[in-house]
Amino acid sequence: MISAVSVGHRRSAIIWGLGLTQVIGYGTLYYSFSILAPEMAKDFNWSQEWVFGVFSGSLLLGGFAAPSIGRWIDSYGAGRMMSLGSVIAALALVLCGFAPERVTFTVGMVAIEMASAFVLYNAAFALLVQVTPHTAQRSITHLTLIGGFASTLFWPITSQLHQHLTWREVYLVFAGINLFVCLPIHLWLAFMMKAGSLRDASAPASRIPAVVGSISIEDRKKAFFLMAVGFALEGFVLSALLIHMVPLLTAVGMGASAVLVGTVFGPSQVFSRFINMMFGKGLSPLILAVISAAFLVVGLSVLLTTAPWISGGIAFAILFGLGSGLTSIVQGSLPLHLFGSDGYGAMLGRISAIRLIASALAPFLFSFLIARIGTWSALSVAIVLGIAAAAAFASIGRVRQLHGLASET
Repeated sequence: MISAVSVGHRRSAIIWGLGLTQVIGYGTLYYSFSILAPEMAKDFNWSQEWVFGVFSGSLLLGGFAAPSIGRWIDSYGAGRMMSLGSVIAALALVLCGFAPERVTFTVGMVAIEMASAFVLYNAAFALLVQVTPHTAQRSITHLTLIGGFASTLFWPITSQLHQHLTWREVYLVFAGINLFVCLPIHLWLAFMMKAGSLRDASAPASRIPAVVGSISIEDRKKAFFLMAVGFALEGFVLSALLIHMVPLLTAVGMGASAVLVGTVFGPSQVFSRFINMMFGKGLSPLILAVISAAFLVVGLSVLLTTAPWISGGIAFAILFGLGSGLTSIVQGSLPLHLFGSDGYGAMLGRISAIRLIASALAPFLFSFLIARIGTWSALSVAIVLGIAAAAAFASIGRVRQLHGLASET
């Protein structure tokens, strides 16, 4: 029997190990792209719009694959699937790095997004739920706090590497990091899960009690629909604003200060996760979901009403970053809170598919809105969508409340 202290140490090792792989995964597979895209476009004689179009299309296909990958995670274990994902990620980066023409490059980009579904937050959250269901919500908060440093670290790392290496060589370096750093960690997790030594000392591996969801069986479909709507709308707003943040801030009159304002966003994400970790232990994930959407709305409203004041732009970036940081936690904790740990991987896969589809379409549609109705009107549309997301999350609580009243009568 494993001591409680040993289990606690192993749980910390899991979180730190996963945190490292999340920083590397998001840094190499996602954040590095925007820095390398201009040279990619030049190399293939494409416009940058086409290169970002390939990225969006790959993100969309990755969303379609997410439900199946989620079911595999439930069936075969998150550790095994993350190990497979590390191999796929390395091969995909190598394929892009050696791509002689556009078609091969596009196939490689699609493979990168497929790998992302195997190794990023959804799979990591599922692993935490499979290991220790009853402490998973706290572990998810700790993990997202570590993962929040991905952009802070890999934007400058990628820029520094790119000063000395071509984009192809940078991708080959990143392939090696995924293969020689992430893969061993994921293999270790898979081995330990198979051995059962990561599980709670108080329960045999086959008898760990599942987390029971707070939504009744009768209301699951309605609650899932509202949750999916909330995440899709949040994903749309976040993707639209993050891709267009610096050009948008420039368009509302902040000029050269737009880049400075944008840099506040990343630290704000980490800060919101830290505050939630320290003081949000008793806060329901459902309330946290409403708060996360509300921060996005308030941030956008501040930008709409104060631009081109720099102080207003900084306030927007802070508030928007706080909302984005909490959203990452909610994406893992809310499905567990509402629906429980049984079939958690498949549930995350379905939610991820809906969110990724909305996120993939958002940059194009938001750009279309800016061109057709203007920047200020497009911001107003984003505010309305954010309000709708908060309302969708709040409605889940109303559904649960109404069911409780009906049960009493």
